Amino acid sequence: MDQVGSILERPKLYYNIDGVGELGGGFTMLGFALLMWLQAHSPSGAIWHQMYAFVVYMVVMFSIIHYGTKAIKNHITYPRTGFVEYRKRDRVRPGIMAALVAPLALVGLFVARRYHWDITAAMPLFGLLLAASYAWGFARAVRWKWVVVCAMTLVSSVIAFLPASSFEALADDSSVTHPVRTKLVGAFLLYLMVYGTVLLISGGISLWLYLRHTQAPAQEGQ
Repeated sequence: MDQVGSILERPKLYYNIDGVGELGGGFTMLGFALLMWLQAHSPSGAIWHQMYAFVVYMVVMFSIIHYGTKAIKNHITYPRTGFVEYRKRDRVRPGIMAALVAPLALVGLFVARRYHWDITAAMPLFGLLLAASYAWGFARAVRWKWVVVCAMTLVSSVIAFLPASSFEALADDSSVTHPVRTKLVGAFLLYLMVYGTVLLISGGISLWLYLRHTQAPAQEGQ
């Protein structure tokens, strides 16, 4: 039964064999961090606070992620190790989870900022949740990625004990006037930047190892 379960899990684990899953996740986090930084360091009437700018930004960012990962798969991965057809259930489940979790997280952040709720004490839980998600999605398939899980867990602990001034340096300007709001935005920005960078590094290492250990088949007639 364990062997059958392992075979059924292979298509999902194969998706990140070249690191594209981590690269996409890291790019997404850094993209959100950049948008939040632009909003925190610009006047309230700036373009970054407009809904149409947010929509355009999201469309551009996710288009880059979608077509970028697709290009890596089509031009690098599939020519080397073949094409994998994912079952509909495997494709839909992550999308449903993201569609449910992402809006809830954004709504929670918006409400906390609006009413100046100090939820920064709970921010380490956000980091630990990301570490647990990484462990379930990536580390269980590749042993060395447990080092990344440990690094994420350590980062969550370190950020939890940083002084408030560390967060204010990231989001301290005229558009973020309340100290609790500043601290919340700064803490969230720090998590996105650090975790996004970690994912890009881990994904880059995975891609380098994949290219090093796999070769495209020789063309016929050569």
